[in-house]
Amino acid sequence: MKKISILLALLLANFYVTAQVKTPQASPLAKIDQVVGLTNIQVEYSRPSAKGRTVYGDLVPFGKLWRTGANNNTTISFSEDTKIAGKELKKGKYALFTTPKADSWDVIFYSETNNWGLPEEWNDSKVALSVSIKPETTTKSVESFSIFLNNLTNDAGVIELSWERTLVSIPFTVPTQEAAMKSIEKTLAGPAAGDYFAAAQYFYQSNNDLNKALTWVNTAISLMPKDKDVPYWYLRLKSLIQAKSGDKKGAIATAKESLTLATKAGNGDYEKMNKDSIAEWSK
Repeated sequence: MKKISILLALLLANFYVTAQVKTPQASPLAKIDQVVGLTNIQVEYSRPSAKGRTVYGDLVPFGKLWRTGANNNTTISFSEDTKIAGKELKKGKYALFTTPKADSWDVIFYSETNNWGLPEEWNDSKVALSVSIKPETTTKSVESFSIFLNNLTNDAGVIELSWERTLVSIPFTVPTQEAAMKSIEKTLAGPAAGDYFAAAQYFYQSNNDLNKALTWVNTAISLMPKDKDVPYWYLRLKSLIQAKSGDKKGAIATAKESLTLATKAGNGDYEKMNKDSIAEWSK
C-alpha cells in the first residue's frame, strides 16, 4: 500500500510539472517576411489592442520613448544595406523604438534587440539610426497596433505603423540595381575557380568522366591569381584524379606541389595525405 501511495504521488507530481494552461496572449505575436527587390525584410512584434482606451497621448504618452508594440522588442531586419528616409542603415537586425509626438515621431533603430520592452539603460552608441517622421490622421480607426510593408517596388517601400487613427509611414529604399548588376556581371563573366573545382570534385567522387574532371580542375588552377599560391587542396584533387586515371607519375609530381604548399600553410593533415599518396603511388 505504501508503494502504491508513493507511485501515485510521483504521478501527480509529474502531472503538475508537465501540465500547462494555454490561454490567448493579450498582445499576440505577429511576423512579416517580405522580399523587396533583392532584399529580405523581416519584422517581429506583438500587437496590443486599444480596447476602448485613448492610445496616443494617454496609453502611449507623447514625448516618451515607446517600445512600439508590446512585450519583447519589436524587431526589424534587413538582408542588405538600406536607406531609411534617405539615411544609410547597415544590414542587420534592429529593435524599433519610437517617441510619438503630436506633430512628429522620432523613429529609432537600436542595435540591441533582446530587451523586454525598453532597455534598462539607454545607450546612445547603440542607436544605429534615428529619423523624424510626420504622422498622418486617418479616417478609419485601427483597433490593434499594426505594422505593414506597403507601396512596394523593386527599389523601395514604406514601413507603416498604424494604430487608432494615427499612421506613421517610414520610407525606405533598397540597393536592388546594385545587387542585380553584381549578379549579372558575375554570371556573364562565367564560372569562377571554385565552381570548376566543385565540378571536378563531384565528378571524381561520383566516378564520372575523369577526363572532364581533370580539365575542370586544371581550369580552376589556371583561374587563380598569378600573385597567389594555388590552393593545395586544388592540387591534391588533381593528383587524385591523375592517379585514378592511371597517370601515377603525373600524380606524384602534383602531390609534391601540394605537399610543398600544405607545409608552407602549416596544414598537417594535407601534409600526411600527400606523403602517404606519394609513397603508395611510388611502389
